[in-house]
Amino acid sequence: MSAITLSAATKAVDAAVAKAREIGQPMNIAVVDDGGHLVAFARMDGAIKASVDISIRKARTSILMNAPTSALMPLVQPGAELYGLEQLSGGMVIFGGGILLTEGDVVIGAIGVSAGSVEQDVSVAEAGVAALAS
Repeated sequence: MSAITLSAATKAVDAAVAKAREIGQPMNIAVVDDGGHLVAFARMDGAIKASVDISIRKARTSILMNAPTSALMPLVQPGAELYGLEQLSGGMVIFGGGILLTEGDVVIGAIGVSAGSVEQDVSVAEAGVAALAS
């Protein structure tokens, strides 16, 4: 397996910060490697403190589940096959804002963003993903 480099993680964080500034929402932005370990992090001035942990957990959840966190919401509803998933592995986050980072077909890490609405979190995370694709 390949892990994201610090240079690539910083590039993703910088692009996400730029998007967060563009939409006027301070964010917490975390990038983890392919094992879920923190590589880069930014807490923008004014971003809520509770979202520090949430952003890291979103990135880690994306790695652990090999999926964007937004894909998990329908699977964890009462009666669904993964109901209660968010209680496992130290607390997963099952709403949008965590997205896998890839190099070709290989997962190298994930980005997690938190402090805005779910839509804002996803938009800022997508900017980080796009920076690595360019």
